[in-house]
Formats: sequence, C-alpha cells, structure tokens
Amino acid sequence: MKRTKLKWQSASAYFFILPSFLLLLMFHVIPIFMTAGYSFTDYNVLQAPEFVGLSNYKDILKDPYIVSSLINTGIYTIIVVPIQTILSLVIAYILARLFRNRFGNLVRSAMFIPVITSMVLTAAVWRLLLSGNPEGVINSIAGVFGIDAVNWLGNRWTALFSVCVIAIWKNVGYFLVIFYAGMMDIPTSLYEAARVDGAGNMRQFFSITLPMLKPITYLVVTLGTIWSFQVFDLVYTLTGGGPGRATTTLVLTIYNSAFKNYQMGYASAVSMLLLAVVLVISFLQKVVFREKD
Repeated sequence: MKRTKLKWQSASAYFFILPSFLLLLMFHVIPIFMTAGYSFTDYNVLQAPEFVGLSNYKDILKDPYIVSSLINTGIYTIIVVPIQTILSLVIAYILARLFRNRFGNLVRSAMFIPVITSMVLTAAVWRLLLSGNPEGVINSIAGVFGIDAVNWLGNRWTALFSVCVIAIWKNVGYFLVIFYAGMMDIPTSLYEAARVDGAGNMRQFFSITLPMLKPITYLVVTLGTIWSFQVFDLVYTLTGGGPGRATTTLVLTIYNSAFKNYQMGYASAVSMLLLAVVLVISFLQKVVFREKD
C-alpha cells in the first residue's frame, strides 16, 4: 500500500513538472539546436537552407563589425556589472542594518519601479533627459555650473557611457531586492557576537555579511553578466546602435543580420558565438567564486 502511494506521488510530481519541461524544451532547448544547425547553412528565409559548412564562422573572423560589437558589449559589461553589483549590495546593507522600517520599505519599492517600467517608456524619458540641446534637462543643470551642452547620445564617446548609466539605474533595484532578501537570512546572533568582540559596522560587513552572501553575489554577478551580453532593447530603442556603431552590441548585430539583411545562417553563427562567450565567462566566474570559498 505504501509503495503504491509512493509511486502515485512520484508520478503526480512528474505530471506537474511536465508542462514546465515541455515549455523549456519548446522555447529553449529546441531553438538552440535549430540555431546551431542553421549556423552551418546559407539561409535567407526566401529559399531553403543550403549547407555551407564552416563558411559563416570563417566570415565572423573576418567581419570587423563583429569585433567592434564584441568590444562594445565587453565595455558595457565591464562597466555595468561591477557598478550595479556594488551599488545594490551597499544600498541593501544600509537598508537592512539601519532602516528596517516603513522608510526602508518605501525606498526598496521606489528603487524597484525602474525594473518594472517599460523599456520603451524608459528610453523615451531618458532621451528627453539626455537631449543634446542646451535646453535639455541634464544640459540645463550643467549650464548652471558653466558646463557646455553635450550631445550625450550623439557623441560616440558619451553614447555608450549614457547607455551604461541607464542600465545601472534600471537594474539596481532588482539586485537590491535579492541582496536584501539574503541579508534577512543572516542570523542576527552573528552580528551580536561580533559587537561583543568589539567589531564595528565595517568589520561586520567584511567579516560576516560578505562571506554569507557569496552564493547570492555569484548569482547576481552571473545574471548581470548574462543580461549585459544580451542587452538589446535598451540600445535599440535609445540609440539604434549609433552614432555610427558606437553602441552596437552583439545581439543588435544578430538582429540586423537576421531581420534587416535576412542572413539567418550568419546570424545563427553569431548567436552560437554569443552562447560560447557567455558559457565561458559563466564557467570562469564559477571557478573564481569556488576558489574564494
């Protein structure tokens, strides 16, 4: 009787996870294998795919646009991931240690608003703020201090930096909530014992909070890195990849190749390159965090 009950419970568990498994298979696993297959073909939608071997991958090595897109994506990642991780960690620590009240809840809620705001709306608002005209909001504030107007989104040296700032502003609230939840799970007895031993707030932060948050920090850094390499909607709606190709990322290059130039095979090859880069970086991050442990 017990065995029958256990078998039924096991079968029912598989039944309930089946829909999620099918969705994962349909929208993630199968597309990856299809993309890998198309990467070895010349496919432009209008005609059947023609096998070309490694031709698309050879073209990637000779394409200067891929190199520039990869550099832009790398710069974006190097700027965004560390800053948003540190900012969200510090703010979460301040709220968890000093403001466990309604004010802290209000701050967390306010900082989460950008996360749920439509990317199109976000881009429209920031385009007004970063207007290159002297009457633009940020340029008007800078003008009060005698600083000349800057075409933030039209200058190749400031456009990518502006995109990074907006991405940090939009993502910090999400990672703040993750860090805050992790800090709530740290036993208060550890801090009480540290205070008895004479440890101040800084000592407690580096000796207790950071070590206890290593798994969460790994999650935040990994998610941030993956999101950074997948950045598309912000760049597409804000700058379109310009000026020139100053803000063109790898995913935007894939989009242009597939849906503007109709080079589906080539776009699939670039997608596999992106997948390989993300997997390598994620593996290296795992190794680094494991060594620290």
